Amino acid sequence: MSSTSHASFLPVVYCFSLNSASASGGENRSKLQNIDTDRRFLQERCVILNDYISGNKRLKAFPLPSSLSPRAMQQTWFMVIVILYCLGQNDTLGIQACQPQPTCSECLRSPGCAWCKQKDFLKPGEANERRCDSAESLQSRKCANGQMINPKSPPEVKKDRELSSTKENVIQLKPQSIHLKLRIGQPSEFKVSFKRAVGYPIDLYYLMDLSFSMKDDLDNIKDLGKDILTTLEQFTKDRHIGFGSFVDKVALPYVSQLKSRLKNPCPNRLEKCQPAFSFRNVLPLTKQAERFKVEVGKQKISGNLDSPEAGLDAIMQSVVCRTEIGWRNVTSILVYTSDDTFHMAGDGRLAGIYSPHDGQCHLDGTSTYEGTLQALSELIPRSVVGVLTKDSSNVVQLISDAYRNLSSSIVFEHEHAPAGLAISYRSLCEGGQYPNWSSRGECSGVKLDQQVNFTVRLNATACLAEMQQFSIKVQGISDILTVFVETFCDCDGHCQDREEKAPDCKGNGTFHCGMCSCDGMHLGQHCECEVTDDFDSMKALSALCRQTNKSEICDGHGDCECGKCSCHSHYRGDYCECDDKSCSQDNNMQWCNGKGSCNCGKCLCEEGYTGESCHCPVDKRDCIKGDGLVCSGQGECPCDRCICNGKVTGKYCQSIQEPCSKKYQTCTLCAVQKGEDCNTECDGMTTKKVPGPQEYVCLHEGLTFQVKVTDEGLIQILYADLPQSIDKTHVIIGSSVISILLIGIVVIIVYRLLIELYDRNEYRNFLNAQKQTTWNEQNNPLFQEATTTVMNPLHEGDD
Repeated sequence: MSSTSHASFLPVVYCFSLNSASASGGENRSKLQNIDTDRRFLQERCVILNDYISGNKRLKAFPLPSSLSPRAMQQTWFMVIVILYCLGQNDTLGIQACQPQPTCSECLRSPGCAWCKQKDFLKPGEANERRCDSAESLQSRKCANGQMINPKSPPEVKKDRELSSTKENVIQLKPQSIHLKLRIGQPSEFKVSFKRAVGYPIDLYYLMDLSFSMKDDLDNIKDLGKDILTTLEQFTKDRHIGFGSFVDKVALPYVSQLKSRLKNPCPNRLEKCQPAFSFRNVLPLTKQAERFKVEVGKQKISGNLDSPEAGLDAIMQSVVCRTEIGWRNVTSILVYTSDDTFHMAGDGRLAGIYSPHDGQCHLDGTSTYEGTLQALSELIPRSVVGVLTKDSSNVVQLISDAYRNLSSSIVFEHEHAPAGLAISYRSLCEGGQYPNWSSRGECSGVKLDQQVNFTVRLNATACLAEMQQFSIKVQGISDILTVFVETFCDCDGHCQDREEKAPDCKGNGTFHCGMCSCDGMHLGQHCECEVTDDFDSMKALSALCRQTNKSEICDGHGDCECGKCSCHSHYRGDYCECDDKSCSQDNNMQWCNGKGSCNCGKCLCEEGYTGESCHCPVDKRDCIKGDGLVCSGQGECPCDRCICNGKVTGKYCQSIQEPCSKKYQTCTLCAVQKGEDCNTECDGMTTKKVPGPQEYVCLHEGLTFQVKVTDEGLIQILYADLPQSIDKTHVIIGSSVISILLIGIVVIIVYRLLIELYDRNEYRNFLNAQKQTTWNEQNNPLFQEATTTVMNPLHEGDD
């Protein structure tokens, strides 16, 4: 790490097991029991269904009756579910419909098949493929049990020592060795148990970034060895600790190449740093805490130019250098501590480094980037990430928490499995969790001394040339389960009847596993057909079993034996071309509507019926209305049902289509204007005027008409004049105006009368009041008339 830019960042401790993990859940145990019960119930019915299919029988669709009781309906839907379940779950249940094969070995390689080697098993003309069928079908066809080749072998446990936590005998995985023989496409399952032993040994290797920004952390780490060992003693007494360090790739642009900076990469020349290096194994794993303190105390900080460090290179070396570091075959924990990110794949090209790491050990005798590390953790199984304080004082607690987290997660997986073998797991964890099949088994929250169980399923998809072996183990645990597996792909070990030039083969072939393998000059079930040695004769022999050069042999429904077709099942004919079960069926599953028989795919109808499915009565009573004509004379009755011409419709062709259309309007106008001379316009239709005004559905230019089919089967137009009508507009307007005027006059008259009556009454009251008034003239004694004297001071006369 650069010595100048990262001192403020929090370092990250990154703990992970060297072997991998995660967890998963599942369903409740009581539900599991119900599921298993339902699965067995469905499986029994799937066996029956597959037996039906593999017996070369056909499942025919059938309609439901018009009414079903609730229970009958439930049973019907349940049967539909069973069929869908069987079709969709063949692989998961290990049940598959057998695909017949011509030889015993090929039959064993076909899932769900068994081979009958009984001599007299086949009927005359049957092909050898009929010996290859499901075991149930072969039994139903009377193949004796001792004559049936259907190898099955349950898993054979070779080593099954009990789980133990004693120091002298630690066993965490059970069983330890198992042997299986598989059929292709038929899975085999076995149980595996795991229980983490108490006090299981632990190796812990502390890998630290010694770039300059980790200076304060190094001072604290020097005193942590004893504390780390003390913490590990909580889990086990047998614990080892080691220490390694890294800085960066010693090349530009990661580390300065100046001699002075190579010797002392510290940013401050007053400080002393050790030269940079990629990875150094400081202290191999040891149980002595004092050695950890001494060796770590000797370490000095270093420095580099850029931010990323050589962390991934150091992790790789820590893992692959098992001898040099001293890893034991026990629980192994690597603690990675840094405060910055790491170099990514490809960025070494800046320093001219083009080749990726070779995965080999290259040690010699001298030797808050939390989000980024979280992303790396997702790529490395069984790893956790924690954030250190600035002085790394919480590293012991982080290691303790990380170990508890890692040890509580159980991941069950396989290694070095052979090609052609599919392996899946189902986990039974605490609480009855039972998830679906997956590529590995997982449980979380597992405590010490708690047992967890897994079911392993093996399914061979191809034949193995010889017995193979692979291992199944729990990530981070040294215990392994060794699985030996081989496949059943050959009948030699099951058939001891090989005979050359056997009498059963007319001396023309080898009898083996109940069938004849004919020489090149003979054919047939018993090699009874002789064939000339030239190709044309053999081709001609096959041509005798074809209807045309482009046809299949025996129409695909039989085998050609000695130039003649031996038909399968219900097929017949010279070329197996006739199928007496291919005619149509009615709702009651009767051939030819129950009115005939099926012959070579065609219905032979009884007297009185005709048609492709004998569904047409010869008489036409359902096409006649009352005593009228067949289909009202406007259609045909080919199958007791009217097919009307384009002009009419209805059950009996009694109704006119579009009775008001233009052609009927034209014919009606012509009849009004020209009378009877309208052959072109009316085109065979008749017209008749009805006296008096009428109101029909159709209206046109002052006429009203209707079109009907007569009892004689003719199309007739009845027309009439429209009833005369009064123009109600003027009446309405006139009556409205008159009504308004009359109402106005009446209102005025009433108003004037009321005013007149009011005035008369007021005048009468005035007169009466006047008559009752008396006026008396009297003088007021206090009243005196006024006297005025005017004197003019300017006037001097006698006045």
